[in-house]
Amino acid sequence: MRVVVQNDENGAAVGWRGRGPGRRPRGAVRGGLGLLVAAALASGCVQGGGSDADVRPALGQQQSSSAPPAAGAHAELLGGEKAEKAEKAEKAARVAAARRWGLDRVPLVAPAPPAKKPRITTRDGFEVDDHEELGLPPVFTTIPTKKKIVFLTIDDGAEKDPAFLRMMRDLKIPYSAFLSNYLVKDDYGYFRKMQDTGVVLNNHTLHHPYLPGLSYAEQKREICGMQDVIEKRYGRRPTLFRPPYGNYNQDTLRAAKACGIKYAPLWDEEVFVDHWEYREWDQDLHPGDIVLSHFRGRDDWKGTMPDMVRRFLKKVTDKGYAVARLEDYL
Repeated sequence: MRVVVQNDENGAAVGWRGRGPGRRPRGAVRGGLGLLVAAALASGCVQGGGSDADVRPALGQQQSSSAPPAAGAHAELLGGEKAEKAEKAEKAARVAAARRWGLDRVPLVAPAPPAKKPRITTRDGFEVDDHEELGLPPVFTTIPTKKKIVFLTIDDGAEKDPAFLRMMRDLKIPYSAFLSNYLVKDDYGYFRKMQDTGVVLNNHTLHHPYLPGLSYAEQKREICGMQDVIEKRYGRRPTLFRPPYGNYNQDTLRAAKACGIKYAPLWDEEVFVDHWEYREWDQDLHPGDIVLSHFRGRDDWKGTMPDMVRRFLKKVTDKGYAVARLEDYL
């Protein structure tokens, strides 16, 4: 049996805590595996830092020469100067954004995603009967990588905080959304703004039910129905699906496959405004971990979504991790 641990500000274990509305039902089938901690920085090629000194350009100096450069060399020199100025401006903007949103350190920039994507398989113990034989979507909590990156994923869609959109845009933090229609239907436009910044909108069912308690046909209606909604409202059918509460059975994955789903990512950690929860015994981050959070605010939390992002980025940055976009590795 897995124990989910909640930690206070100093890292001390203070017990298990559920996640309020949408708490995991009793009797969950394997693969649900509870709520644990669960994002995220813009993709790039250069590691950023956590202070003004960290983000100073690390560019070599041009060597002086008494001879005038040839035309080609002169153009190359001008191009290099332009690139240097652009890099300085970008780093200055990152420092300013971090200060504006109350961060102690500038978030690190994730390396460019690999040209050859890692092979994704189902985590041991998360399989259903005939999982591989039926070609069902893999269920996983971590992306295979040695790079110090994590992935932020945010579920449901109840809270629609404009400040969250501004914060993530200003800081250029990548993340992935998993939406349920009954929560997003009152403001589809909010998530369209999110999509316009490069966020991928994924499937979290129409009504957020406990799927193993439904028949195959009922599960298929929940999953395929949300596929239809996202395609109609946002122009594309998702290939990623997260079962509500992390609970699923063979029918869930069979239905998901029939609806066009290729991957079923869960999570290895979960972050709230006031604490983290962990799946693993060491209660720590690991390269490639998927982190879960929710679109929630003061009605459910002791704070706002920007408060959650600050907590998330503090731990991630302090531990030397950058935030990458999940879909770039699939």
